[in-house]
Amino acid sequence: MHFKTVAIVGRYQDSGLDAPIRSLAKTLVDTGCSVLLEATTAQNADITEFPIGDYAQIGERADLAIVMGGDGTMIGAARELAHSKVPLIGINHGRLGFITDISLNDANDALLSVLKGEYDIEERSLLEGRVVRDGEVLYSGVALNDVVINRAGRGGMIELRVELDGVFMYRQRSDGLIISTPTGSTAYALAASGPLLHPSLKAFLLVPVAPQTLSHRPIVLPDTGTLNLTITALGRVESGGSVHFDMQTWSDCQQGDRIDVRRAQNTIRFIHPKGYSFFSTLRQKLGWNHIPLPNDETE
Repeated sequence: MHFKTVAIVGRYQDSGLDAPIRSLAKTLVDTGCSVLLEATTAQNADITEFPIGDYAQIGERADLAIVMGGDGTMIGAARELAHSKVPLIGINHGRLGFITDISLNDANDALLSVLKGEYDIEERSLLEGRVVRDGEVLYSGVALNDVVINRAGRGGMIELRVELDGVFMYRQRSDGLIISTPTGSTAYALAASGPLLHPSLKAFLLVPVAPQTLSHRPIVLPDTGTLNLTITALGRVESGGSVHFDMQTWSDCQQGDRIDVRRAQNTIRFIHPKGYSFFSTLRQKLGWNHIPLPNDETE
């Protein structure tokens, strides 16, 4: 894969991105690439010397998109560009950085390696969901990490009837339910005591949020079917509930609404420098390799 036009997307309202973006852009120009700067990024960083485009133009013109920020920035860019098949490479300018795996200090060297063809491509699945009320679709959206059904902030617990392809699974009374991709298993699902899933798995992960019954445990399902989740009761009906897509877009819900979630047809392609390992990322971000040692021993 040869990259001729490379887009740069920066973290929203991050005023410290002008210098690293200019540095990356110079590296790209020096190697013969054209640079396309995402419009909001250009405005926030006050950069005017490069061509500017919105996400639609990036999807049409770019061969690669560099995302500089945290995981939230990468998720937002992935959602916008999912239909275009533009591959993404993540440079961490945020906090944890599970999917923006290149450090800022290594950014230029990593980019040069990628431009030389020294990279691996990883495909990640997406979810698509819709909210149905009385047979009418009220809202639809996509998610890279998760679709989350929540009780309202001032409401009581929410009760859900969970089905897979119309086959009854269980009823659940809780603060909410997380439907996660393998990518999202390191995010909210992990914080709610869900398991880690390798990104290559073709699976859904269902994780209850503070369930009333402790026997309600996370479950991993094949992503070949459609999940049907019906809100059968609300602690306070007037408060309602909500459905969140990657915690970036959302829809209000009422008792009786049905939320359908399935694997999206589109996928996201991440590009990593040679040597990337999901397990290495877990060791770095979660401290997997840290075990207590006797005082007289070192690693």
